[in-house]
Amino acid sequence: MNRIALTLILLASLLLPGCTNMFFIPMERMVRTPADIGLKYRDVTFQSSDGTPLHGWFLPAQGKARGSILFLHGNAENISTHISSVYWLPAQGYNVFLFDYRGYGESGSVPEFHGVMRDAEAAIGEMLKLPETRDTPIVVYGQSIGAAISIYAVAHSEYRDHIRALIAESAFTSYRLIAREKLAAFWLTWPFQYPLSWTINDDYAPIKAVPLISPIPLLLVYSDEDRIVPEHHGQMLYEAAKQPKQLWRVPNGRHISVFTHPDTRQRLLEYLKKATEKQQGEDSPY
Repeated sequence: MNRIALTLILLASLLLPGCTNMFFIPMERMVRTPADIGLKYRDVTFQSSDGTPLHGWFLPAQGKARGSILFLHGNAENISTHISSVYWLPAQGYNVFLFDYRGYGESGSVPEFHGVMRDAEAAIGEMLKLPETRDTPIVVYGQSIGAAISIYAVAHSEYRDHIRALIAESAFTSYRLIAREKLAAFWLTWPFQYPLSWTINDDYAPIKAVPLISPIPLLLVYSDEDRIVPEHHGQMLYEAAKQPKQLWRVPNGRHISVFTHPDTRQRLLEYLKKATEKQQGEDSPY
């Protein structure tokens, strides 16, 4: 789809009632299972706090688990495509639990901000109930809108004391700002950037929540060539966050593709090793 078509879709969605939902592009059809790529897995069904049925996959670590990772995916498609971001972690000794927000894949209802925040909290709670993960160190990892959701969810979670680290890849600072930037980038929508962006619910903006993450270690990761969520969002979030925190700027990568490179995967594994080995009461190694 070309840039003009994408911009017109953005503009149309903003002009319609409920324009906040422009951030969610769910797909119900599952295009693969973990078994199709040679991974063991288990279907996990659970409920959000309002009773919405949710679906996910549990991928067990190969060998003794070093820790467990809860993965929150981006705004399009579902876990059957986003598994490409985390399929490699079980072989490195990490359990992975990835799930679909409401309206995505086999999860019920339709996506909206308040609902997906409920879903993220329910997924954290479910992670702590799974027999393979409940006694392991827990790390939350979100990409793009999943990173934005995870920042808010972890900051406000009743389970936050169980979380060893939060990894947010390509998180934007606020829903309103990212929409304004996209509208400003094209002449057809430039005049509408301010009036339309103000119609977007920004109650769950990561920039408001990120100072509350501390003392949970926060890792912000960006590609310097990301045209979807530019890295200045990372700098703004980093400045708003409290210690312990890190900001990684990775060269030569596209949107949510940072960990396709062997070097950055190894760097992430070293970070995970520190996060999952850290004991309560120790000084932070970050």
